[in-house]
Order: sequence, then structure tokens, then C-alpha cells
Amino acid sequence: MHRIGYLAALAAFAGVAVSGPAKAETRGVVELFTSQGCSSCPPADKLMGELIRDPSLVAFSLPVDYWDSLGWKDTLADPRNSERQRAYARVRGERGVYTPQMVINGIAHVVGSDKAAIDRALASAREGLPVPVTVAVSGGNLSVNLPAGKGAGEVWAYGLAKDVPVAVGHGENRGHTVTYHNVARRWQKLGDWSGQAANWTVPVAQLAGGGADTAAVLVQGGSVDSPGVMLGAAVASLR
Repeated sequence: MHRIGYLAALAAFAGVAVSGPAKAETRGVVELFTSQGCSSCPPADKLMGELIRDPSLVAFSLPVDYWDSLGWKDTLADPRNSERQRAYARVRGERGVYTPQMVINGIAHVVGSDKAAIDRALASAREGLPVPVTVAVSGGNLSVNLPAGKGAGEVWAYGLAKDVPVAVGHGENRGHTVTYHNVARRWQKLGDWSGQAANWTVPVAQLAGGGADTAAVLVQGGSVDSPGVMLGAAVASLR
């Protein structure tokens, strides 16, 4: 496992009370922070390939760029992914970040290859996320609808590429081909949710770049600089 600074395996963040059905369709959001330059990451990347097959989860990979100095520049990395991971660390009061790391529902933070820890974190979320998110693609647009409820958060849309094989030429994984799953290729903030019923429409073309074939929509407490508990999520095919 690659680390920078202090690691906590599990952390909690104060939740946001949201009214809604007792059980939502999506029970969990799993974010994997990974790197092509990290020799400890391939087992976590493989595990992500299993998680994306669970229809109750919204799971995706966020390749980071801070290991590019180890001899291989990550071909999928986005500096915003690295900053998102650092924002999670700041919320927890930690001084550093590491790979592979999975963040579950914005509050649980575990080593990305530790399936038992991931299962434990997801077990606590078995009732599902409290805000039911409805997404649909029609006429070249992605439509997002949220119901009224208590709480507040930001609404983000991601364009995800389902399977991306990469032949790594140098660095710690040189000579290996690693497949990355549900890779975040585009980010776009749709707006803020204040507890009132709301809807947004975004052209599919704005999310479909970089080989993205799936859209994920997240409703998360806090802000992009101080992310909190995940409130709702849903996915839709862009094809």
C-alpha cells in the first residue's frame, strides 16, 4: 500500500438528516483512489471490477496523479481526483493520502484491497441511501430528478468508462496490463440541493468524452472542498 502521512482505516462524519423512503434503491457509493504507478493497487482495481457488478452500488475509480514521479505517468489520472481525496483527508483531520483507498458513502475509509473491511462498511449501509435519485437518458440529454426532503448537498454528474485496459510501460507495474473499471473521465456540478424537489438536464455529450459510456449522479452533503455523507446516487447508460 502506498501512503503519504497518517492513515486511518475507518472514519465517521456527522450525517445529514434526510426524509424519504426507509430503503432507497442504491445502498452505497464506493470510490476507489488508485494509480498506475502503485504496485499495491492492482488487487484493488480487480476488486472494483467485482463491485461494479452489484446493482445496489454506485462504484467508480478515481485515478490520482501524485505517484507520477515514480517512473510512469498515469494515463487516466486527473488532478481533481487527487484533490478530492485530499479533501476527504482534511475532513478527517489527516495529514496525508494513500493508494489504494476506497471511500464508502463519503464516511468510511478503508484500504482498497481489503474486501472484509469494505463489506463491513457496506453492511452498515444496508438500508440504502436516503435520497432516491432518478436519472434517465433521452434525446441526447441526461435528466436528473430529486424529491423534496430534509437536508442539503451538492449534485454532481460523472462520465464513467466501464473497462479501460492499460499496458504499463515503466514504474512499479511495468510489463503488466491492468484493467480499470468505471473510471471517472468527466466531472460536472449540476447544482445545489436544499431539500426542495429539483431537476436538472445536461447534454450527454458533456459527459461522454474520454470513452465514458455510463453516467453516475451523486448527491453529497458538504461541498467539493469539504465532502460529507453521501445522500443519494444513481447511474444510467449513455449508450
